[in-house]
Amino acid sequence: MPDPQEDEDGDIMAGDRRLSRPDASLPDWEMPDGSYRPIPIVWFTGAFLLQMVALSATFVLLVSKHGAITIAISALISGAIGAWTWNRGMKNAGTGWKVATIVVVAAQLLFFSVAAADRL
Repeated sequence: MPDPQEDEDGDIMAGDRRLSRPDASLPDWEMPDGSYRPIPIVWFTGAFLLQMVALSATFVLLVSKHGAITIAISALISGAIGAWTWNRGMKNAGTGWKVATIVVVAAQLLFFSVAAADRL
């Protein structure tokens, strides 16, 4: 094997395939293991955006119906999104993320409920 000091950029070569780099000591075909680390902001943002889209679509689809129907369906959708977010991992998150998620889901529900209340 050639001496790494003789190579210009420090790579150890075997034909055309690089076997390792002195700084990483990993062959180029070896991928280090990685894993997904759940992050509460992902669950929070997912709940926020999904609820916003779902409630907007519900409001538009039920614009000609009685406001109480829109409010009831919006509450069911919000509850389902809240349960899904909690089961995704929010139950193990910090208290601040839990409170923020509950406040945002409730605030969006309140916003759409007030808008639908004009049709009561």
